[in-house]
Amino acid sequence: MSLWAERRISAFIQDRLGPNRVGPLGLFQPVADVIKFIFKEDIVPERANKFIYNLAPLIAFIPPLITFAVIPYGTTDWGLGGNLAIADIGIGILFILAVSSINAYGLAYGGWASFSKYSLLGGLRSAAQIISFEIAMGLVVISLLMSAGSVNLNDMVLYQKENGWFIFTQPLAFILFMITAFAETNRLPFDMPEAESELVGGYHTEYSGLKFAMFFMGEYIAMATMSAIIVTLFLGGWSFPWIETLFPSGSSSVIVIAIVSITVFMGKVTAMLFFFIWVRWTLPRIRWDQLMKQGWKILIPLALLNIVLTAVFKFIW
Repeated sequence: MSLWAERRISAFIQDRLGPNRVGPLGLFQPVADVIKFIFKEDIVPERANKFIYNLAPLIAFIPPLITFAVIPYGTTDWGLGGNLAIADIGIGILFILAVSSINAYGLAYGGWASFSKYSLLGGLRSAAQIISFEIAMGLVVISLLMSAGSVNLNDMVLYQKENGWFIFTQPLAFILFMITAFAETNRLPFDMPEAESELVGGYHTEYSGLKFAMFFMGEYIAMATMSAIIVTLFLGGWSFPWIETLFPSGSSSVIVIAIVSITVFMGKVTAMLFFFIWVRWTLPRIRWDQLMKQGWKILIPLALLNIVLTAVFKFIW
């Protein structure tokens, strides 16, 4: 669905139609593309490291799927926050930070194992970029943990429900996290590991068939997962102002509350996906030196400043 939305929204921005032949409104076009990739010839470079070459797409594809498992996507009780999640663990945000960082290994391994200069440069760029921006992302998360007093994602949603969304109470943290989210998912204006105009295709230059499709789908799954993380951390997750007055816990069934909360959550995620796509087709790619300067000299100092400000406000209030 993210791929279909990307094509339709980019077509709208560029005054085109986009996919509209395969299925109603072109909805089945991504399915047709996957089928095409499955039957494409799988070409492996002769001097490639076969084991790591084959393993890299899996490393890039699986972690975003695993990460989504701990995100609370709904509730069965507005007050207590009966958590709806695939895996409700108490250290959800730490799990997300740990698993999401594995994705960088897939890109770096794929670039190195392909035995291609373009792929190698793309893999090196990916590793340097993710390491640089993950530091700032981790510092931003620390400020949120200081405010909510918990590493449990559902507790952070409940805190925002009672005290206001972090997008309003932590605006600097939101801006910093959004920038690092684009860098973590290799989206424009931070798609330096691919950079078609410079590196042909970067880390996936030598990939074809289903392996290329796994890299391709992994990026969109990571974008959807990152949108869900942003919604959970900054936009109140499944909560929405005054929604519980329309569907109170006492008079509404558990199923009704669950459906409403899931609908609210998915609506916010859809809005974030639209923002990701809008930015990609609006902003140009920045230079590599500008990217690294922004990560080390701007984002990290601002993230440290935000921690200090959060500590001061917590002490005062």
